[in-house]
Amino acid sequence: MTPTAVDLFASALHFHSDGEVRAAERQMAGGAPGTWHLGAFHVETDADVHADHWEMHPEADEAVCCLTGGARLYLRPAGGDADGGGDGAGGGVDELVPLPAGSAVVVPRGRWHRLELDGPSDLMSLTLRHGTRLEKRTDAP
Repeated sequence: MTPTAVDLFASALHFHSDGEVRAAERQMAGGAPGTWHLGAFHVETDADVHADHWEMHPEADEAVCCLTGGARLYLRPAGGDADGGGDGAGGGVDELVPLPAGSAVVVPRGRWHRLELDGPSDLMSLTLRHGTRLEKRTDAP
């Protein structure tokens, strides 16, 4: 294989359990079991990060990195539902993690989360996307 540069803003890197790494189409959900997805995203508005949805990855933690700009990551209370109202089965309020440029957060496996932007940003994420769930927020503006 001849090494070539990959535009991470146009494709993703898929890390396979046999050690192979391939450039492939970016996916927000789905993906082959056991395949880690590394993707980078130019984002301008909350719509670009599906801020009106909660997301959950049942098979692995997710590293969410803010390369430039700034974002806010919201986590549902542990055990909470995904209705976005802060009053799910786990009770309590959503947890806020600020993500300034150059920072990252690890979202625990199975934890519902969503992003909102402080402004145009470059983000990167790494997780197993197989089984990813998205649910529309019921409190979205």
